[in-house]
Amino acid sequence: VQLQAFGGGLVQAGDSLRLSCAASEERPFDAFGMSWFRQAAGREREFVAGADWSGASTVYADSVKGRFTISRDNTKNMVYLQMNNLKPEDTATYYCTGGRYSDVVQSPGDYDYWGQGTQVTVSS
Repeated sequence: VQLQAFGGGLVQAGDSLRLSCAASEERPFDAFGMSWFRQAAGREREFVAGADWSGASTVYADSVKGRFTISRDNTKNMVYLQMNNLKPEDTATYYCTGGRYSDVVQSPGDYDYWGQGTQVTVSS
């Protein structure tokens, strides 16, 4: 499965961005959970948000809870990350990922498919 993330950019603190991720159709999109991870310079990749196969169950990292919303449209093979009230510490490359499990898991090693990443930079 090919994943392509887009929608990143340079914004100011307090602004919003919506990331999108398109999945190819080698596997039924609604068979697996989808998540967003991010990796800042010099830091390990960290879990941001995930949605189970249906999108009904979502999980968020404490650092983004209440500001970010993950959603998915299984009819379009798309997953989204709405990011509001962005902070400079949200600056990172954001990756969409999926595969292996239908529920949300938070370890990057539990995902089979990764997009190429989209850069989000938040200035203060």
